[in-house]
Amino acid sequence: MAKELKPTKRVSLPRYQQIAVDIAERIVEGRYKVGEKISARSTLASNFSASPETARKAINVLVDLQIMEVQQGSGTYVASKENAQIFIEKYKNVQSVQEIRQDLLESVQRQKEELDEFSDLLNVLVSQTKKVHDISTFVPYELKITGEAQHLEESISDLHIWQKTGATIVGIQTDVELLLSPGPYAKLSAGNTIYYVGNELAAQRMMQLFYPNK
Repeated sequence: MAKELKPTKRVSLPRYQQIAVDIAERIVEGRYKVGEKISARSTLASNFSASPETARKAINVLVDLQIMEVQQGSGTYVASKENAQIFIEKYKNVQSVQEIRQDLLESVQRQKEELDEFSDLLNVLVSQTKKVHDISTFVPYELKITGEAQHLEESISDLHIWQKTGATIVGIQTDVELLLSPGPYAKLSAGNTIYYVGNELAAQRMMQLFYPNK
C-alpha cells in the first residue's frame, strides 16, 4: 500500500482549498483513481488531519470543478483526471505569480535596506570629509615662485596677500634658509617656495595672483 504523503504546505490558501489542491494532485498522480469513491468524513478527514466540515468543503470545490461528482444515495467519486490536471496547472500559475510578486517585494525591501545603508555611509562620508576639510585648513599649501611669476621682489605687505587671497603666509624657503612666520617686509624672489594656509579658494587666488596666465 502506497504511503500517504503529507499535504503540501500552502499558507496562502484557506485550509479546505489546500486540501482540494492536494486531492487533485493525488488524482493526477493516480493515487486516487477515476471512479473511486472518496469519503470526506473517513478518508479525507483522517488523511489530512482536518475536520469533516473542512474536508466536505474541499470536496465541494472539486465537485464544482467537475473533478469529482456526487452520486445521490451512493457518495462522492473521482470523475475526471483531466479536470484535475487543468486545476493543478491553473493553481501552479497562480502560485508562480504569487512567488514572483513575493520575490519582487523582497527585492524592493533589500534595495530599500541597501539605500538606507548607502545613505548612512554617505552621511558618514560627508561628516568625515568636513572634518578633513576643517583640518586641511591648517595644512600648508606650497607655491613655487619661478622667474615667470608676477610681483617678484615685492614684499608681503606691498602685495596685500591676505586681503586679496585670504591666504596667510607661514613660511618662505629661500636658497639658504626657511623663514618661518616671515614679517610683512619679507620679499618674494624667483626660486622661493611659499608656504601658506587657507582654503581651496585661497589656493586658487594665490595661483592667479602670481601666475594669472595659467
